[in-house]
Amino acid sequence: MPVPKPESQESPWQERMMSEVSIQLNPDSPKPKKVKKKKPPQTREEVAKANRRAMIGSIIIGSIAVHAVALVLFGLWTVAKHFSRPEARFEMKKVVKIPPKTPEHKMNVAKHEAMAPKPTFNDKLVSTRPIDFALPEMPEVNLDQMLPLDPSELISDQVNGLVGSAALGSGLGQGLSGGGGTGEGMSFFGVKANGDRILLLFDVSASVVNKAEAAGIPLERIQEETMKMIGTLPISSRFSLIQFTGNYMPFTEELIAATPKNKELAQEWVEDKWVTSGSMSSTTTGVVQNLTGVVGILERAIQMRPDVIFLISDASFQWRPNGGGGFSNIPYDEIEDVVERMEDELRQEVPIHFIAFEPKDDDASEWSKIVRKTGGEFRELKEK
Repeated sequence: MPVPKPESQESPWQERMMSEVSIQLNPDSPKPKKVKKKKPPQTREEVAKANRRAMIGSIIIGSIAVHAVALVLFGLWTVAKHFSRPEARFEMKKVVKIPPKTPEHKMNVAKHEAMAPKPTFNDKLVSTRPIDFALPEMPEVNLDQMLPLDPSELISDQVNGLVGSAALGSGLGQGLSGGGGTGEGMSFFGVKANGDRILLLFDVSASVVNKAEAAGIPLERIQEETMKMIGTLPISSRFSLIQFTGNYMPFTEELIAATPKNKELAQEWVEDKWVTSGSMSSTTTGVVQNLTGVVGILERAIQMRPDVIFLISDASFQWRPNGGGGFSNIPYDEIEDVVERMEDELRQEVPIHFIAFEPKDDDASEWSKIVRKTGGEFRELKEK
């Protein structure tokens, strides 16, 4: 029996080497096929990363393409603009020069303006505040004197009449009842005073009326002197009046200019509105209720801001500050306090001139001290 050949005990490496040697010896023999290794399947994360990289790459490529196109267009526009630039043009504008004016021309212009008609003013003052009287009309002013052709015309008779003795010396007129006016001040029942803001305070209570008549100065005389005093005030001053018993009635709420119209209205008020009964009801038109007597009157005077005050009374004042009970005499400390407050608020000394009818000795002594501190005068009127 044939003996079987023993199986080859060569290893796979040896077999591969032998095959490569046989191939080299026999190049025509077919080459063994290479076995391709299969790639393992991609996970979801790897697929997502791959898609993201592809998208980013496409965005970058698109941006580069857009910028390249824009750059090409800008270059084309720049080149086209260079070739389409308009040609330079040179222009010369005509300069208009006005020759300087000669002195003769200026003099002719001034002469022409001087010959032109002067402006006229027809505006009037109009008050929007409700009051019982109208404001005065504007005074007529001769503008020929305000616009002279030559400075020498400023010195004229009319200007002298405006600023000379006619305006200053006789502006206050004649004095009243015991004092002649010299243009340096005013006089009322022989009491002389200086000031531009005058306030007259009249005590028209029954006791004052009786004492005035006993002194030989009846009510009609007081009214007459008051109207004369008002008539002599210069137009540059301001004035008003207040008559009182306990309550009071002012002629105006504020001091008004001493114009002819206002003087006429004040004189009519003294004639028509003067209280002769000795009492003043708060229900009467124009009457203001007052329970503090002369203290309330002086407080009202502070609001009107006078620089001189005439007070006509018998120097005996009562009040009822709490509104209950009967009237009592006003302590002089209260009167001194309101007088000091007047000087503090008005920031100046306001002389109070007191004209008294038959005052008591104590009242006359106290009021003399008060008015003397203000720079005023206390005078008692008696029958001559």
